[in-house]
Amino acid sequence: QVQLVESGGGLVQAGGSLRLSCAASGSIFSIRTMDWYRQAPGKQRELVARAWRDGRVTYADSVMGRFTISRDNAKNTVYLQMNSLKTGDTAVYLCYADRVATSEGVSSYWGRGTQVTVSS
Repeated sequence: QVQLVESGGGLVQAGGSLRLSCAASGSIFSIRTMDWYRQAPGKQRELVARAWRDGRVTYADSVMGRFTISRDNAKNTVYLQMNSLKTGDTAVYLCYADRVATSEGVSSYWGRGTQVTVSS
């Protein structure tokens, strides 16, 4: 069974920084992409950043230049460095692992999320 566990959320003032981590555990052969999504109250879940196994990364326009996603394939872990945080970044941040290959097949998984609150 694959599990994703996020950490690193918290309360920070506007302009501050936080670093999120998401570790995938289990008998994993490979993971195609590891993503960070966020969901604010009353809003749809949105893709914040994506890290491909081959090193490619993509970002939402709203975080470009402020957030950096990185991935350690050996540890099946993805990170999100968030700088210059704004109150609009307040949300639950969720990790998503797409096309996770194990001995039982290929599936995708969500973490439970970690709260990020940015105060003015």
